[in-house]
Amino acid sequence: KDFIPQLKTIRRITEIERWDGLKLIIIGYFKKIVLADNIAPMVNNAFTNDLSNDSWLYWWTVMVGFAFQIYCDFSGYSDIARGLAKWMGFHFRVNFNHPYLSSSFKEFWSRWHISLSTWFRDYVYIPLGGSKVSPFRTYVNIWMTMLLSGLWHGAGLNFLLWGASHAFYLSVERFSNFSSRLKSLPGGHLLNTLIVALLVTISWVFFRANDVNQISMVLSHMFHFSSGIEFSSTLLPDLFYTGVLFLGLGIAIEVAISFGLNWKKLFNSYIYFYVEVIQYSALICLCIFLRGTGAQFIYFQF
Repeated sequence: KDFIPQLKTIRRITEIERWDGLKLIIIGYFKKIVLADNIAPMVNNAFTNDLSNDSWLYWWTVMVGFAFQIYCDFSGYSDIARGLAKWMGFHFRVNFNHPYLSSSFKEFWSRWHISLSTWFRDYVYIPLGGSKVSPFRTYVNIWMTMLLSGLWHGAGLNFLLWGASHAFYLSVERFSNFSSRLKSLPGGHLLNTLIVALLVTISWVFFRANDVNQISMVLSHMFHFSSGIEFSSTLLPDLFYTGVLFLGLGIAIEVAISFGLNWKKLFNSYIYFYVEVIQYSALICLCIFLRGTGAQFIYFQF
């Protein structure tokens, strides 16, 4: 319904669309080759060589790293695709809308991989009856949709557990209405956001681990708070500290966005154009000089 009508008319491309498309492409490459590809070696080393490291702080850092790696990798390819489409006169919807700033799991799934989540909503959840049926059937529909979403990523128990974890979160949230209750408290919105981000990060263990043994091992390390707080990798500390540096950069950007940072509001339209030119020129330089190892897009697996 969004794309097919655009094929019925000749597309007239404006200079504004070319400029907007270029900005999206640059942002996409920055997310992918600067952020995701510099965080990836830290995460890959942890799951390949460092499973014996039992520091809870180390593993929480690794999993937050993976949360940002997969977000920057996925949203990076989406931004590049949207930018290239603009160059051809087509308009694709935003596919990732800062999901880690969500204050509920329902909101998270309205911000994360929107093209896929809306497909499952429109073609699985709603045809099953959605929330227009009895409460019990509604929960069954939630579980069926999320389990199928997990299996869509791969026919493995880890993906099934990932889908089940989100089905559990959505069910508890719907049953207890805890998000709305917390929002009524001072600082409740921030607390909701932190809880959602925390639980989503835990679920990423199921998605990233290679098998059930790895899932069990990583989760046991993450919640073994009596273990040491050795912060670096025991084998390749340089990879770890590089990953932490770029993870910090990614978190800083998201925090700035959460506080409503908008350069456009700080300058008039004439000056803002030059600010944009400087901003995106700087991002191109970062993509050239701070690029990571050049891993393929994670989404190629799926």
